[in-house]
Amino acid sequence: MVRRPVEGEVHVHYGQIYVESDPDTFGPGLAEAFAGQSAGLCGAATPGALWLSTGLHTGDVGFTVEVHEQAPPLDPAWEDVVEVSFRPASADSALVQWAGEAAWQLDLEVIDYRVRYCAQGMDRASAEDTRLDDEPQLDRYLLQFWPAPPEPDRVLRQTSRTAAYWHGYARRQPPPPTPAERAEAEREARLARESAERERLLAFERWQWGGQLPSQALRDVGGNVRGLRDFDPALLHAIDAAGPGTQRAVALLAARRACEAAGLTALHWVADALTALADGRPLPPPFGDDARMWDTLAPDPGLPDRTVGRAVPPERPPFQPPASAGTPEPRPQSVAPVVVGPAAAVAKAQSPARADGPASYAVMFTVGAPDPSVRVSQPHMALPAVTGAAEPDPLRAALDAVFAAVVTYGEDYPALLTEIRSVVEGRFTR
Repeated sequence: MVRRPVEGEVHVHYGQIYVESDPDTFGPGLAEAFAGQSAGLCGAATPGALWLSTGLHTGDVGFTVEVHEQAPPLDPAWEDVVEVSFRPASADSALVQWAGEAAWQLDLEVIDYRVRYCAQGMDRASAEDTRLDDEPQLDRYLLQFWPAPPEPDRVLRQTSRTAAYWHGYARRQPPPPTPAERAEAEREARLARESAERERLLAFERWQWGGQLPSQALRDVGGNVRGLRDFDPALLHAIDAAGPGTQRAVALLAARRACEAAGLTALHWVADALTALADGRPLPPPFGDDARMWDTLAPDPGLPDRTVGRAVPPERPPFQPPASAGTPEPRPQSVAPVVVGPAAAVAKAQSPARADGPASYAVMFTVGAPDPSVRVSQPHMALPAVTGAAEPDPLRAALDAVFAAVVTYGEDYPALLTEIRSVVEGRFTR
């Protein structure tokens, strides 16, 4: 019984067509496909794949695939014939055109096969190079499979100059890697990918934090650290390194400046809170209860009606992933394998589409920069600077108070940050 999953014509490009069965790869490379072989028309050195060479560079060739129960007789009409051994990597085996343009399922079992590849008309097709749709067929091929234990590849018949070239090419290739060598190469490639991904993540984190990795304290502090980071990451790192005493001074100054900008220092209960902060005492009521604090603010007859445009962080250059020299990249399905031999004269270099990100991805959502034309209430923005400054952790107190003050200042925030920096650097004078 003979099964013919492919019969008719198939399209070839660069004189290549493939059998693929490994869903995790994109087919063999030329040199590795023929590594250590003496037969050069059917490359079987890559596990789970076959590289099939044709005389025609581009166009349709006659092609038949047969699956037999045992070795079929060899028809003397075929001019060039080779045999190789092959075992599919999965039950999903297919004859695949160049760049995956079309495929035909072969439905091979995952067992050892002997494969015979027969060719006719290779020299004539190679001389013509290309076959157009209305031109007669130039070359044809027969690919036969039958169950058999592995044995060395063989050239059963050689007639054409084209086949002789490919046999010579195959015999110049070094032996394929052993299973242990292949496993080690895969391990090294995996380690290189993991190292490149770690490098990319670290570079992205440095970019997020203004070119310097954050301390563990900044990683753990919570609050509005990321909000302030967008405005002045260098100042953020300086506040972190300044120590608790300076951090408390920064928090107090930020709370006071926010309340001054919002016109809240004339409200006795806000002034009492600022005095408590300066004395290191807990905030008096209504602070300590957010609902009560806002309820006190709303009806206060002294509440000033002040608004400010939203603060917009400065722009900075986009993130540029680091170059990972020596890191192997997977070959996309749409990229042609390296072309050598007769096809090289007309092969054009192809540049695969490349992605800037590694094997892991980061997803970011944004609604754009704050609109400075939108006005916000300064008194409502200033109170969080007071409550933030009262945080038990001095670093968190400084960062929360400064960020709230930045929002309170709105478009005038650079003047505030200049004054905060003078405290951190010990240059502040009242």
